[in-house]
Amino acid sequence: MILGICGSPRKQSTEYVLKYALKELEKEGFQSEFFFVSGKKIGPCLHCDYCLKNKECIQKDDMFEVYDSIKNSDGIIMASPIHNGGITAQLKAVMDRCRALYAIDMNILRGKIGMSITVGGDRIGGQELAIQEINTFYILNGIIPVGGGMYGANLGSCFWSQDGVENIKKDEYGFKALDKTLKFFIQTYNQFNK
Repeated sequence: MILGICGSPRKQSTEYVLKYALKELEKEGFQSEFFFVSGKKIGPCLHCDYCLKNKECIQKDDMFEVYDSIKNSDGIIMASPIHNGGITAQLKAVMDRCRALYAIDMNILRGKIGMSITVGGDRIGGQELAIQEINTFYILNGIIPVGGGMYGANLGSCFWSQDGVENIKKDEYGFKALDKTLKFFIQTYNQFNK
């Protein structure tokens, strides 16, 4: 199962492109699940070490809706709009709260395939920096990060929404990069799951 985590606090462009990506993977035979931070209450990690002793997070909020999906996924696609040149606070909270999963097993995410999608209101608004933030999370946790390869998608999928869903649908360059990245995602998944 491939888990798509939409880090946008509002229902717009990032949700649209992540759902597009998951539908494309479903066409290739993958099962998918979608988790949306919009409307959820997910507090930041308190780094209180409660999870180290009790094997669960002390904060009983909406993060508990996604813990099992993260654990049971074969791959994860994190998508974020750009807020001040990086990922959203909501997506960062999801990443940090995974500390409670490592308290159960330090290798709980190891070997999963990870992909990034970023959406900026400007063409050059921090998309690659946000992908690097997501990829850093993947690398630190043993998740295999996948980009789109040379010539057009390098680190992954970067979109230009011009702050509107109708505009993102016209971003041919963004969708070309997404399709290339999905191709590498599928190839990498197949390579590690023979």
